[in-house]
Amino acid sequence: MALIKSISGIRGTLGGRAGEGLSGIDIVKFTASYAGFIKKSRPRAKKIVVGRDARLSGEMVEKLVVGTLMSMGLDVINIGMATTPTTELAVAGSGADGGIIITASHNPREWNALKLLNAKGEFLSDAEGKEIITEAEKGNWDFSEVDDLGKEYKDETWAMRHIEMVKGLKLVDCDAIEKAGFTVAVDAVNSVGGIVIPQLLKTLGVKDVVELNCESTGKFAHNPEPIPANLTEISNLMKNGKADVGFVVDPDVDRLAIVMEDGEMFVEEYTLVAVADYILRHTPGSTVSNLSSSRALADISRRHGCSYAASAVGEVNVVAKMKETGAVIGGEGNGGVIYPELHYGRDALVGVALFLTLLAKEGKKVSELKQTYPAYTIVKNKVSLTPDINVDKLLEEVKAKFQGEKITDIDGVKIDFDEGWVHLRKSNTEPIIRIYSEASTPERAEELAQTVMKVIKK
Repeated sequence: MALIKSISGIRGTLGGRAGEGLSGIDIVKFTASYAGFIKKSRPRAKKIVVGRDARLSGEMVEKLVVGTLMSMGLDVINIGMATTPTTELAVAGSGADGGIIITASHNPREWNALKLLNAKGEFLSDAEGKEIITEAEKGNWDFSEVDDLGKEYKDETWAMRHIEMVKGLKLVDCDAIEKAGFTVAVDAVNSVGGIVIPQLLKTLGVKDVVELNCESTGKFAHNPEPIPANLTEISNLMKNGKADVGFVVDPDVDRLAIVMEDGEMFVEEYTLVAVADYILRHTPGSTVSNLSSSRALADISRRHGCSYAASAVGEVNVVAKMKETGAVIGGEGNGGVIYPELHYGRDALVGVALFLTLLAKEGKKVSELKQTYPAYTIVKNKVSLTPDINVDKLLEEVKAKFQGEKITDIDGVKIDFDEGWVHLRKSNTEPIIRIYSEASTPERAEELAQTVMKVIKK
């Protein structure tokens, strides 16, 4: 059993005893604490948007969340199965006071989570999240009397509204996409992406869509994290010449991985790089990604005469840095594209539309487009945490060992070498220390990682 309370929300495995996993009691207490926080920060608060992905526990969790919000005197706009970015847009578009997305993102089927939004449809800050967690442990909830209970309203129009918003973006060229005559393969891991991504493609003008795992049953056809090891089915399809490009999304559709026409991975890191390249050609401005993302975005930004800034890991941190710098495009190297022209949230629908427009206008194969970008490889290692590991002390020792290099410590420790970097940080979603390294070859990236890991092992 696992229950993780962090800036990424309340995430856990289903089953087990209360407090050890995401039990029904835990769902109710964290939802009630969120409702109390909203009512405290917005005294006239009346309504909350709720959306969920297709995972097997989604309907059960949804009923507990909706009922708890109503018991706290808040009306619920239930948008049903919806992507994370769709739910974010629905909060702002409905004039709601907040929102809850029921999804564990890329985690396996036994996980679920509550992702908490403010009235802008953006994730709560770290301080706000900690306040809710603290109140949940106190248990001082003030439930409404019978005449003041909230009501539930169903509104399942938001998926199509989201698609139309994406289609209407100035830099999305549906005519160019239609004329290109693309055949596009989609793997939606049998979650909500199976509903929206094929519909988005048809709306953009793609006539030939090859659907893999697009039944929104919640029975994930493979590990839902969209990384190369989990994408053999669509890779094999692409190798057989069945499509010009393949798109893979995670269960809540805020991450986008791209498969090239030869079955090789475009690499998640380069989803944001390619989209940023296109955006900066038309709207020069600053860019942002997190410390664990590729140097390629900084290189592309400089190529266009633009500036780049790095943030701590986590969407809320990226968004804060984007607002601070006035960035025109940003995101995370896990395939998360944030385009403020529509909203401040990772959005795979936006990524698909902008990438297809770029591909259509370039007139190149996906593999040819990839060759125009700086070549880097990120290697990912991890160390499992045990109670006797003092993470803070560990990171301080690493900083001391490499004090002659450029050190950034706004989120763990990142060491920038001339030929690459290594970033160590405690995960927000799993009991591990992540160790990411990047260089021009996988061998050099692994060598840099091992150099740092030797210090850790001592």
